[in-house]
Amino acid sequence: MFISPAYAQDAAAGGGMAMVMQILPLILIFGVFYFLLIRPQQKKQKEHRALLSALKRGDRVLTSGGIIATVTKVKDGVDEVEVEIAPNVRVSVLRATITDIFKPAAANDPAKG
Repeated sequence: MFISPAYAQDAAAGGGMAMVMQILPLILIFGVFYFLLIRPQQKKQKEHRALLSALKRGDRVLTSGGIIATVTKVKDGVDEVEVEIAPNVRVSVLRATITDIFKPAAANDPAKG
């Protein structure tokens, strides 16, 4: 019916350690999320920004709409790039919509050196 003094003293003394043990799993989960999700995504965004900044005339690119085009004009200071999607058909697209740059097959093949 009554709580013995030993149990009451034990609960008060272990309160700080119990708090750390409750927070520790949350810290571990955040660490796992950071190294498995957040950090790789930041690395990928950094690579994509570098890819877009290295864009030059004559590059074959893939837009986010699935159109393969050739860059005809890179406008400095503006977020637009002029691309040719068919002979004599030129359109302006936003830099951010370019998802990939195709490299020539000869440059990627080390056997043809």
